Amino acid sequence: MIDGQTNVAFDRKANAVSKSPAIEVTDLRFAYGNRAVVNIGRCHLARGDSMAVIGPSGCGKTTFLHLLAGLIRPSAGVIQILGQDISTLRATELDRFRGQHIGLVFQRFHLLPALTVRDNVLLAQRLARAPIERTQVKALFDRLDLAGLEHRKPSTLSQGQAQRSAIARALVHGPELVMADEPTSALDDQSAERALALLKESAQAVGAALVVVTHDQRVRGHLDREFEMDA
Repeated sequence: MIDGQTNVAFDRKANAVSKSPAIEVTDLRFAYGNRAVVNIGRCHLARGDSMAVIGPSGCGKTTFLHLLAGLIRPSAGVIQILGQDISTLRATELDRFRGQHIGLVFQRFHLLPALTVRDNVLLAQRLARAPIERTQVKALFDRLDLAGLEHRKPSTLSQGQAQRSAIARALVHGPELVMADEPTSALDDQSAERALALLKESAQAVGAALVVVTHDQRVRGHLDREFEMDA
């Protein structure tokens, strides 16, 4: 459940079973100077549940995701991720926590240009200090239509191929919380539906929570909850 003066949440699970929380936010504030960007009274998302954060450009959706991921610090409030108050972690501890427990799909992909597609994807497993599961990696490449692109560099990929590579990197280490920023924006209808289905199925398979930040109306109705942010 999410409460906030400028936010509206719609719960699509009428009889949701009580689960341990993946995300707990209280009195979250973030401002650039005197301009408030994020102002959320309370946010709770259970493990295994999914949520779409929707709203127009400039309403603070990406900032909210970055706060949840610990990429930026809040101006005020408490953010607990998987039971951990991330504001208490030092920078190195936060990096380790994020690498082990969170999968991120960035809007601008952030694929390392010097690495192949395969090495970009495997980087997430190495950062998580997880064993390399080659069968799992191959299955992921097949599902995302990346087979045959393993040894290509990011600069040779189409935008859609690069986006699917970023999704594979976010999922490959089996994170407990998956967060995606506009994961369908560069994809055609068929590829967008496949990518969204893979995000949902992969999160559900390991009991992970899923947060999708988007202005793409095609995402609406596909996740358990919708959290609407105003401009």
